[in-house]
Amino acid sequence: MADTSGTMLVLGDAHATDSARRRALFAAYRAADESVALQCGDLGYYDLPVCTYFVAGNNEDFDVVDALRHGRVRSTDVENARLLAGDAVDVEGLRVAGLSGNYAPTQYDKPRSALVDERRRHFVREDVERATALDDVDVLLTHEAPHGTPVSEEYDVGCTHIDDLLTALSPDLCLVGHHHEHTESTFGDTRVVTVAPVWESYYALDPATLALTRHETPDA
Repeated sequence: MADTSGTMLVLGDAHATDSARRRALFAAYRAADESVALQCGDLGYYDLPVCTYFVAGNNEDFDVVDALRHGRVRSTDVENARLLAGDAVDVEGLRVAGLSGNYAPTQYDKPRSALVDERRRHFVREDVERATALDDVDVLLTHEAPHGTPVSEEYDVGCTHIDDLLTALSPDLCLVGHHHEHTESTFGDTRVVTVAPVWESYYALDPATLALTRHETPDA
């Protein structure tokens, strides 16, 4: 892991199709004043002020996500949005990987091309296998959580495929969206943080130490 100076912005769910949520998203960008961001899904708005590496959640514009997945976007409505879908990038000296989507047992073994309309929100086996083949991952972004994540839900939280991915990659840090709640736990040797939604909080991540500092999102 490189010894770098400065921090990067980390954002949870934004649901920025809603105008108030979009104002909160941009308030977080302004308050953080960083040059690069990581975002954990349910972004919903893709014309962004700085380069933002994100995983798709279960609430997105899936036409945009599909276009980003295949490198086809040429639009004034999409700027600085970089999808991570079973691949990895080097950001501020860190190797950052992402698995887009959530899990549906009825869809998992289908080819991605067979997923249509809202079913495009899910990850499939080929996505997980591609991510599992990565190496030297420092930070993993997911929308689904591994087992043992202490969020408050009315169902048992945890996806076996995320467990398997963490076991294979053993990243230092896994950042998880979806649950709209800040929690910290561990899975094996990985620190797991579910991040609060953007309208409540944003985070600064130190690339050198992976220290994560939470800040209250100011009023838009």
